[in-house]
Amino acid sequence: MSKLEQRRPAASVPPTPHQEAPADLNIPDNYVQHTLKTTKPLPPVTWSTLLDNINWVSLLALTLSPSVAIYGMFTTHLCWKTAIFSVFWYFVTGLGITAGYHRLWAHRSYNASLPLQYALALAGAGAVQGSIKWWSRGHRAHHRYTDTDLDPYGAHHGLLWSHIGWMIIKPRRKPGVADCSDLNNNPLVRWQHQYYIWLLVLMAVIVPTVIPGVCWGDWKGGYFYAAAARLVFVHHSTFCVNSLAHWLGESPFDDKHTPRDHVLTALVTIGEGYHNFHHQFPMDYRNAIKWYQYDPTKWFITTMSFFGLASHLKAFPDNEVRKGQITMELKKIKAKADDLKWPTTSNDLPIITWDSFQEQSKTRPLILVAGFIHDVSSFMDEHPGGRHLLRKNIGKDATTAFFGGVYDHSNAAHNLLAMMRVGVLRGGLELESEKAIPPSQRLEVMRGQALAQLRAQVAKESHPVASRADSEVGDWGDIKGLPSPPLSTGALNSEDEATEECTGLNLTRQ
Repeated sequence: MSKLEQRRPAASVPPTPHQEAPADLNIPDNYVQHTLKTTKPLPPVTWSTLLDNINWVSLLALTLSPSVAIYGMFTTHLCWKTAIFSVFWYFVTGLGITAGYHRLWAHRSYNASLPLQYALALAGAGAVQGSIKWWSRGHRAHHRYTDTDLDPYGAHHGLLWSHIGWMIIKPRRKPGVADCSDLNNNPLVRWQHQYYIWLLVLMAVIVPTVIPGVCWGDWKGGYFYAAAARLVFVHHSTFCVNSLAHWLGESPFDDKHTPRDHVLTALVTIGEGYHNFHHQFPMDYRNAIKWYQYDPTKWFITTMSFFGLASHLKAFPDNEVRKGQITMELKKIKAKADDLKWPTTSNDLPIITWDSFQEQSKTRPLILVAGFIHDVSSFMDEHPGGRHLLRKNIGKDATTAFFGGVYDHSNAAHNLLAMMRVGVLRGGLELESEKAIPPSQRLEVMRGQALAQLRAQVAKESHPVASRADSEVGDWGDIKGLPSPPLSTGALNSEDEATEECTGLNLTRQ
């Protein structure tokens, strides 16, 4: 292995005495590429090797509860008190995952008092999804290595895999390294991890069975509905964060990876459905940033803060959140602009002398506006003001008339006229003024690299368009007419304001 294949790791920093060192302290700078290149995945699972590659503990946990729940549906009547309690216990144990495992321990998006930590640790155990330590380690790896083979439940392997397959089938690779030293050094997390099985039985089975049994005598209903059926819903609610939230919806903040935002996912995951936002701003205690978006987990954390049980709620600066939104909006505008036809620029048009312009105007309807020569033959019969207004300006400079002297033309008229360009008048376009730029191009979106190149070109060029060498001055034989778009009567007579179009990632004004 060459020195270039594994870059020098960062300088080693000794951990604080009596505390565990971060697991990722000394990984190489190119850890992901190096790991994928130097470690081989396990062989693909085939029908002949399927039984050897099943995680039987997970399979039992994921199939036993629905089997018990289905049996109970056919044998036990569901009374309304048990139904209400089952929904309540669903939210209790679900919030143990979303507000506890996820936003408190995996992302440290807020601080919780010790009583609240114990309550969330117990509730999370009742969701039967592993201990805080195990769950958070996998989730941190998921965020760090999203959509790579080091992601333990990468969505790029398919919807079924990211939903449940990664738990049933033994992974082909170990998840990427993720530091959990803060959790390993947390006494409460260590306590929950040590006694997890006992806490699971207590919170997932005993409590939801005993409460309906003691309070209104429905022992069987408590067991079948509040324990078993409720657990099925909690499981697949959380699993949808790994699957549905990476498949359904939009990417309003970034489209680099698969996370999506969708209200349906939020409804089935106790507010974890605005996943594109979450992956961009993972340490934000919110998933939904708008007041009307469904995020009960955010509401719960805010309520705990109101009562003094939670503090230091982290929220990413609104200015930076809006930058992400603007970036994605510009990318969408750029994609739309790329599908449109735009006027030929002055750099791509021949430079024509005044005498040549006059001569050619005898056989072609050519009009000069703002330094550009336009062939209006396709529009003579469509002009709302009549042919005579165009005819009388053939071979002339109609800039004054076009810009309000006769009629203050609409943005649509400016844009349409620009599509009729066939040449640039020598000496008539010393600098492309605001008049020479159609409204649709006065605001333009450009990628950063293209913008840098444009600035460098402008800095390098010290001569205007009119100072091109005489050898570049062409005859009318060089002019090629541009195809005109479909026209409609009154296109140049609209009083409506045209929306300025955009075309890239950096918004620039021409």
